Amino acid sequence: MLRCTRADGSVSWQKQEGKHATFFPLHDLTHYAVETELGFRRGFYGLIAEGWEIAETTGKTARGRLPNETLEVEYLVSAFSAERASGTATTATEFNDLAVTFASANEMTQPRELTDEDLARVRSRFNDLAMQWRSLAPGSALELAFL
Repeated sequence: MLRCTRADGSVSWQKQEGKHATFFPLHDLTHYAVETELGFRRGFYGLIAEGWEIAETTGKTARGRLPNETLEVEYLVSAFSAERASGTATTATEFNDLAVTFASANEMTQPRELTDEDLARVRSRFNDLAMQWRSLAPGSALELAFL
């Protein structure tokens, strides 16, 4: 289960079952690594901190289209997930070229340009978080702060 407690004490949570239960924890940890290491403030966790409910982050609710920064983060999270699935690290040039294509196809502003060092920080943070997650005892929780 993902449970996010905001600064005001309000909570948004979501429980995943079945195949989603194995996918979403690592997806959510990738979000955390991308958003914290690259300084995004309006990615998934930023929206939750602003008061959005987890279910509203699909872009298919009354809130409407997600902010461009959120979409940029979603692209990056997907790219890092695809990279892990392929087993091949992507260079910053490749990441940036694909991000520009994604932004153009979705009528977004140009994404920020990432360096190989940026990518290395995200990968390292994700690997640390994934190791922590996988070493948890059943019923335990991994608590992270998003500022």
